[in-house]
Amino acid sequence: MIGENIVKIRKRRGYSLSKLAELTNISKSYLSNIERNLNKNPSLQIMLKIAAVLNVDLETLLKTDKDEDTYIEKEWVDFVKELKELGVEKKEIKQYRTLIEFIKWQNQHSKN
Repeated sequence: MIGENIVKIRKRRGYSLSKLAELTNISKSYLSNIERNLNKNPSLQIMLKIAAVLNVDLETLLKTDKDEDTYIEKEWVDFVKELKELGVEKKEIKQYRTLIEFIKWQNQHSKN
């Protein structure tokens, strides 16, 4: 399952196997073995390298739910953490959404 997750996310990112191998500094053949589930137990270091390059958290690569076709980009996770640190609570998100929609509208109209 780990291999399937890596392939899916790699393709969404537009990376070839060769490109991912280059960016992670992991051999192409080793990555291929992981993706094809021939190596079902890659080291934590290898998985962290892959997750970093694909810009996802480790849990996303390790998930086993075949029906779920979503993943969380690391930037979004960091963004939510930052909001929490600023004291923004879940119940306040709708108020911020309105502000964000206004800013998007304003940006679109200022380009014209």
